[in-house]
Amino acid sequence: MAQLSDDCFAFGGPMMSVDEAVGLITTRVNAIVDLETVGLVDADGRVLARDIAAPLPLPPFTNSAVDGYAVRNADLPQAAEQAFPLHGRIQAGSLAQAPIKPGHTARIFTGAPMPLGAETVFMQEDVRIDDSGRIVLPPGLKPGANVRPAGEDIPKGQVALRAGQRLRPQHIALAAAFGLVRLDVVRRIRVAVFSTGDELASPGEPRATSQLFDSNRFMLMAMLRRLGCEVSDLGILRDERTSLASGLKEVAGAHDLILTTGGVSTGEEDHVKAAVESVGSLVLWRMAIKPGRPVAMGIIGGTPLIGLPGNPVASFVTFVHVVRPTVLALAGALPEPLVPIPVRAAFTYRKKEGRREYVRVFLRKGQDGALEVTKFPREGAGLLSSLVETDGLVELGEAVTGVEPGQSVGFLPYAGLI
Repeated sequence: MAQLSDDCFAFGGPMMSVDEAVGLITTRVNAIVDLETVGLVDADGRVLARDIAAPLPLPPFTNSAVDGYAVRNADLPQAAEQAFPLHGRIQAGSLAQAPIKPGHTARIFTGAPMPLGAETVFMQEDVRIDDSGRIVLPPGLKPGANVRPAGEDIPKGQVALRAGQRLRPQHIALAAAFGLVRLDVVRRIRVAVFSTGDELASPGEPRATSQLFDSNRFMLMAMLRRLGCEVSDLGILRDERTSLASGLKEVAGAHDLILTTGGVSTGEEDHVKAAVESVGSLVLWRMAIKPGRPVAMGIIGGTPLIGLPGNPVASFVTFVHVVRPTVLALAGALPEPLVPIPVRAAFTYRKKEGRREYVRVFLRKGQDGALEVTKFPREGAGLLSSLVETDGLVELGEAVTGVEPGQSVGFLPYAGLI
């Protein structure tokens, strides 16, 4: 498990910026060192534990990039087209039986190995066959055209995949192209998740008139699974300090991260802060972010804890910007910064200077074909519909005080946030 000292997050001062908070977390958590070996398909979404150097060049042999006709560079037509007798036929997966003869051409197909001596390939649609069956090649083709040299993509011995890479299908394809069948990956990060609050009932259980069905816990568990985590669902802990403290202490030693939602504000019925302080230590951040200012970070028995707000939109936003980088740091993953896409604003908005805000928006094409975003018509961090119906978030930095139609803003599509 990740083991941290109780004071490694100690902080006192004004409201933290998002970058300060994330930097504090990611530079102090200890990356997991345990690894396991899995098959290629099972490695998707996992963090690579060791560098992979190319065990062979890609491609492993010089081959044709097109269907066509191979010739020697010395025989390339210069000023006028030239007819060549056909000598040989090489299909993909077969070997050239003999070197190409001077003044001859060989029929070759995409992916087939080049015959010895041949260095250029004419595309079949650029040639013609004369009445005597000879292949007529046009002048002007560049030497080496339409040929893929051995190692053109990746030379043998070059580091092709680096430790810390969160593997995606394209990385799996590259490993397969090297002939690998299993990869060493960091074991899954173990995260305990629970909600707090007497006002919550779990889906499938009886709900009192004054209760809501718990939605945050399931959203957070789904997001964690997309990050490749092993998730323990601890259900709902009630608003009672002793039971909260007991529940936190019990799971700390068996997990790498504890994630809570709700109960981290400053109300007299928000007991997470006191519960954590009774079994560990906690710094309650007033993080300069909207939605999501009440975010907590603590240490219980060496295991980090992050407490997210209870409003679902605030919980979603702070997960993306606080929990996601923490999970990646615990896995020893290479940084994956979220880079907003510049688009045109089609709305007016005002905000306070000094905090970062995330506005829920629709993405559309304007009349001129340019991409533009419009704001969800209602405010409120409790509106799940605002996450379901929109396409992403506009990020407004700390120095921004407003948005006007036509202004360029940074758009973060939901699909790229996990």
